[in-house]
Amino acid sequence: MIPTPTLPDFAPGAWRYARVSLALAVLLAVLFPPLAAVCVVTALVALWFHRDPPRSPPPSGVVAPADGRVSVVREEGDRVRVAVFMNVTDVHVNRAPMAGTVESVDHTPGRHLPAFTKESERNERVEIDCGEYDLTLIAGAVARRIHPYVEAGDDLERGEKVGHISFGSRADVLLPESYDREDVRVAKGQHVRAGETVVAATSE
Repeated sequence: MIPTPTLPDFAPGAWRYARVSLALAVLLAVLFPPLAAVCVVTALVALWFHRDPPRSPPPSGVVAPADGRVSVVREEGDRVRVAVFMNVTDVHVNRAPMAGTVESVDHTPGRHLPAFTKESERNERVEIDCGEYDLTLIAGAVARRIHPYVEAGDDLERGEKVGHISFGSRADVLLPESYDREDVRVAKGQHVRAGETVVAATSE
């Protein structure tokens, strides 16, 4: 029996971005076919950007919150921050680095500077406080929409989807106090996969 083909999974709202281009393509199909083709390609790019492939979290360790390259590994007092920069070609669905309970979800308006620069500290962001650790989703130069999926009181599993950033850009995890710099398992510049790559683990 030939399996029935199915559409890939997309982040919520993906079709909203594609729908306008597809509608324009239909209207322009007779009037100006070349421009209609451009609209179809634009819609396909929007869908591809919001793709949401399945992931298989490991049984332990802190996993990457995003696909992309590690852009920051630094100590902040008695905590360690690991940041992942998402390029335009990366999957932009973000995942919980550890199990935990969401204590708060706070949105901070800001600028839209390149997320790999120091100035990005002033960018728009959504901070998800899980008590033991913090996850921050940061908009970039191209990103204009941060879409959290969670709210205060939600229980999270390691690798569970927590949101996505449309057309951008960076995700930071501030590790629990029990982790130190020696527990980090990735290096700056290393490519990681959300929900699968272990970015930190204790030796215990």
